[in-house]
Amino acid sequence: MARDSDLRSALRVKPATRVDLSKRDPADFHGWNEQDAQLATSERLDRLADLHDRLWAEGRHAVLVVLQGIDASGKDGAIRRVMSAFNPQGTNVSSFKVPTPKEAAHDFLWRVHDRVPAKGEIGVFNRSHYEEVLVVRVHELVPRSVWAGRYGLIRDFEKMLAATGTTIVKFFLHIDRDEQRRRLQERYDNPSKRWKFSLGDLTERKLWDKYMAAYEDALSKTSTADSPWYVIPANKNWFRDLAITSIVADTIAELKPGYPEPEDLPPDLVIE
Repeated sequence: MARDSDLRSALRVKPATRVDLSKRDPADFHGWNEQDAQLATSERLDRLADLHDRLWAEGRHAVLVVLQGIDASGKDGAIRRVMSAFNPQGTNVSSFKVPTPKEAAHDFLWRVHDRVPAKGEIGVFNRSHYEEVLVVRVHELVPRSVWAGRYGLIRDFEKMLAATGTTIVKFFLHIDRDEQRRRLQERYDNPSKRWKFSLGDLTERKLWDKYMAAYEDALSKTSTADSPWYVIPANKNWFRDLAITSIVADTIAELKPGYPEPEDLPPDLVIE
C-alpha cells in the first residue's frame, strides 16, 4: 500500500499539466484494502483533531478545503466523516447553490470571499467558486468569453488568499458513471435518502461528458503550487476518506501549528 506521502504525490494534479479523467481510475485504491484503510483513517482523524487544536489555539493560519464532484460523488459523506475531527468552534462549512439576487448583483467571487475562514479556522466548501466554470459552462448560463476568463481570476483570487495566510487544498471526488447510477438509484430506493433525490439529477446525468470536459479544464488550469487539486478515486467511500484525511493532515502539519506561549504568567503559579 502507498505511504501517505506517495499517495499525496500520486493524486495531486501537478501545475501546468493536462488532466485526462478517463486515464484516472476511480477504483484505483493504491494497494489499500477496506479493513486497513478504515483503521488508518481512524488514526489520521486523531491526528487531524490534534493538528486543528493547535491551529485554533495559535490563530496564525487558516485552512480552506474545497470539495467538488459530480452529483452523488460523496461530498456530503466526506464532510460527515473527515471533518468530524475538527472542533466545531473553529470550523465553517459553506454550500454554494444558485446565487441569490443580492449575490448575483456582485462579481462571482463576492459571496465566496465572505466565507473564507479566518485565522485559526478551517473552512470547508461543499461546491465552491468553481461552479462558475462548471455548471455555468455546461448550461451556457453566460457566454464562453465570460466563463473562460474566470480561470485566471480564480488563480489570482487563490494566490491572494495564499499570500495572506490561507492554505488551500482542493479535492475532486472522482466516480465513474456506473457508480453514480448505483448511488442515485439507492437514494431513490431508500426512504431515508429519497429527500436528496431530484428528477433534475437525471437531467444533469445526461450531461456527463460535458461535465467531465469542464472538470478536466478546471483541474488543469487552476492546480497551482499554492492551491493544488487532488483527484480522489471515490468509487469506495473508505478510500475517499483515507485519502482526504491523509492529505489534509499532511497539509496542516506542514504549517507546524503549535500552542502559543502564555503571556504575563509567573513561572511557578500555585492556585490555592
